[in-house]
Amino acid sequence: MSSHVTVDRLQFALTATFHYLFPILTMGLALFIAYLKTVSYLGREDRRLPLLRKSPAEREAYESAARFWAKIFAVNFAFGVVTGIPLEFQFGTNWAKFSNYAGGVIGQTLAMEGVFAFFAESVFLGIFLAGRERVSARVHWISALFIFAGSWLSGFFIIATNAWMQHPVAYSQGPHGAVQLDSFWGLLSNPWLAWEYLHNMGGAAITGAFVLAAMGAFFLLTDRHHQFARISVRVGVVAALIFTALQIFPTGDRAAHNAAVYQPSSFAAMEGLFQTEKGAPLVIIGNPDTEQRTLQSTIAMPHFLSVLSSRRWNATETGLNDIPTRDWPSSVPLVYYAYHIMVGIGTILLAIAAIGVFLLWRGRLYRSKPMLWTLMLAFPFTFIANIAGWVTAEAGRQPWTVFGLQRTAEAASPASSVPAGTGIFTLLGFSGLYLFMGILFLMLLVRIVAHGPDEAAEPSSSPPAAAEEASG
Repeated sequence: MSSHVTVDRLQFALTATFHYLFPILTMGLALFIAYLKTVSYLGREDRRLPLLRKSPAEREAYESAARFWAKIFAVNFAFGVVTGIPLEFQFGTNWAKFSNYAGGVIGQTLAMEGVFAFFAESVFLGIFLAGRERVSARVHWISALFIFAGSWLSGFFIIATNAWMQHPVAYSQGPHGAVQLDSFWGLLSNPWLAWEYLHNMGGAAITGAFVLAAMGAFFLLTDRHHQFARISVRVGVVAALIFTALQIFPTGDRAAHNAAVYQPSSFAAMEGLFQTEKGAPLVIIGNPDTEQRTLQSTIAMPHFLSVLSSRRWNATETGLNDIPTRDWPSSVPLVYYAYHIMVGIGTILLAIAAIGVFLLWRGRLYRSKPMLWTLMLAFPFTFIANIAGWVTAEAGRQPWTVFGLQRTAEAASPASSVPAGTGIFTLLGFSGLYLFMGILFLMLLVRIVAHGPDEAAEPSSSPPAAAEEASG
């Protein structure tokens, strides 16, 4: 690719990756804010929901936890909005040819994301932050539900856009070469969309769950805010176990199956498969060598790749050698390593969550300092796994911007309009700006954490550990 296209790709990679660090936590926390508020509102002892039934003191603790996480959500949401603005502008500056070509399709979903999801999320976040003293208890609860709905609806329309780029459907060629949408329902029923969306939101929920558990573990280790800490750890580890399991099967399994069916080049790169094989092995560890077209230093499980992708022991899997080199992903090693980083971290997080739930069941979680330290240090890896997943999807789609329709080299603005030098200048500018914003974001979070949740008066010393476990 020409130098200006490479610079455009690097700039978009920087802005998209930095931006996504915020929505992934926003969407994850939205789920748990809604849950915590629901327990607080519907958990009265006279309710007919025994799973939610709590004492007045417990309900107040859940209410306090919901308000605390809403503060984190609000700061995260604000930074997500600010860092997302450059992405919109880049469609018109660096990627004008792509916008002209695909705007008739992706403009639909991006507009829906902005009008319905973004504004709904913003309005109801304002209501929730205003406090239950200014609105009725029911309105306050409903606002939490709409924060969750708006956040996940926003994610749905963005994923619908990306799913069309991965597997274009419901379109036709216009008179000037651009594509136009034939059926909005066809766009939303894209076979790629459902599993990509569920897999993506599962990743967000895992991030939110581990952030909850990490914060709770931090307060337990520092002997502060015991009620809030126990709620956060308990909800976090249970949710982490549920969503890490679902992330592997069925969502991860079906997303990989879609890649095998619709993007064989991407799937082969993910698995480091060069030779077309009958009964292909599932490689656990290996080093792809694109020069020799081999996978070196491998540890593999015979036939398992065929079983997972085709549900047949001896199914034939297409290797990169049977795909034209010009249609290979731009960097096969990048796709391979990103995919295995995602899977490897996901497996480790599943093990951590399972051990956490086991210790919770045995009444030892709140007293286990090694486990609390593990939970507190594990949450950054959820961000790494999610970014690695997106690198797998986006780098695997290369060399296409719209798979099978428009190549990336044809999607960038002309070098005469946006030369490489201009792209490098703005790339450096974004890097400095994002460094400043990252520092500012961390400073705001530190202030919120230092203040802690607004809880009812707690005992001056930590209650006995056994009593803590029982109350959990």
